[in-house]
Amino acid sequence: MGVSPGLAAPGTETELLVAAQVGGVLEAVFGAVAATHADTTALLTRVSAEGRPFVSADLAALRPGLHQRLVRGELVSGAGFVAAPGLLADVPAWLEWWQCGTEGDVRPLLLDLDPGRSAYSDYTHWDWFAGPRGTGRRAVAGPYVDYLCSDEYSLTLSEPVYVQGEFAGVAAADVYLRHFEAAVLPLLRRLARPAHLVNARGRVAASADPAHLAGSLTRGPDFGELLLGPNRIGAHEGMRLVPCRRIPLVLVLA
Repeated sequence: MGVSPGLAAPGTETELLVAAQVGGVLEAVFGAVAATHADTTALLTRVSAEGRPFVSADLAALRPGLHQRLVRGELVSGAGFVAAPGLLADVPAWLEWWQCGTEGDVRPLLLDLDPGRSAYSDYTHWDWFAGPRGTGRRAVAGPYVDYLCSDEYSLTLSEPVYVQGEFAGVAAADVYLRHFEAAVLPLLRRLARPAHLVNARGRVAASADPAHLAGSLTRGPDFGELLLGPNRIGAHEGMRLVPCRRIPLVLVLA
């Protein structure tokens, strides 16, 4: 089912403002993702110019920037680059990933990615990887229980990285759901109608509507298609749909 453009109505100005403010909350996190993207692109371009294959040790050069983003990023709980299978000559898969420890320390994520032993060896089907690889665009994945990194209910924000026109992997950052909800629920509660936020797959990222709990799916239009189209208010079966500007989330009002 498609989305019908909505007509201006009372409350529209407030809805647009709230959507923009929600976008601002995550734009700061995407700023960290963009910085990792820039560092990774520069690194891979430099190694490629040397005429040698990429290896996992090359990615250690990303660590100072990742550590800085974790220390300074108010919502960022984990950050890094996830390599596309086949990118690195010495290992089949690799996450150059760092996260905040319980004491505020910064520590690496150490995973066994051996396909013969590890359930996590193929991360290519996860939304935070498959979305940017398939669309070439930013993605907000989750919320989901992040068994890979923290065992916390989390969102992962990601964008694709390319080298010489070829997909090389994703730059990404994690946000604990409890921190995201603390930032956006006061905004959603300002609205006159029950409201929640969904990602491109219709997964509820945060909700001030008891009929739509965080992590559940909202039945409706193709939210991914809406996010690819003109940035305007739409309507679907009584719901108002307000894209959050450049952030791949939609504000849904009952």
